[in-house]
Amino acid sequence: MTTTIAWTPLLVAVVLGYLLGAIPFGVLLTRMAGAGDLRNIGSGNIGATNVLRTGRKGLAAATLLLDLAKGLVAVLLVEHVMPGMGPVAAAAAFVGHCYPVWLGFRGGKGVATMMGVVLGLWWPLGLVFALLWLGLLAITRISSLAGIGAALSTPVTAAMLGRFDLVPLLMALAGIVLWKHRANIARLIDGTEPRVGGGKSADPAPVDG
Repeated sequence: MTTTIAWTPLLVAVVLGYLLGAIPFGVLLTRMAGAGDLRNIGSGNIGATNVLRTGRKGLAAATLLLDLAKGLVAVLLVEHVMPGMGPVAAAAAFVGHCYPVWLGFRGGKGVATMMGVVLGLWWPLGLVFALLWLGLLAITRISSLAGIGAALSTPVTAAMLGRFDLVPLLMALAGIVLWKHRANIARLIDGTEPRVGGGKSADPAPVDG
């Protein structure tokens, strides 16, 4: 009985976090707006970057905010109901976004949702994440590079700020972000990765979701 009770909060945190993270807002919003199936547009990615390729800036902004919000809400909600389970919900929500069961486990690249879960885990670290992403985007004008850089720097920043308890989780999330961006990394190496505002072939959006 004790073992069952001990496992219950963990299971609830995983399921709730995953289900919230797996909500494909990009797909839902574009479909409701009559913009078609996002998976058949551009790169087929479900994040804000690809939503903007439909020409709907409002939908792209909404996708970005909702992908961030679902990560934030998952952490805050689970932590409120089951103190101490916030990190579990954070991991589950992030995995849900990147690998949603509803879409055959083909989801987004995780940057926006990672920003949301980091904000939920410890808002100062989330603020640093956002500032690093904005700074890298302003300097490089490459959306994928800004997202990768912000994600990879987060566990380092957490350690520098004394939050060693968050470092293993953040390293795992950053690793998944890196893996999801492997095609972008190949283009960065080749020098063919598009820049924000760089013309017709440019990456049109601020975040690889």
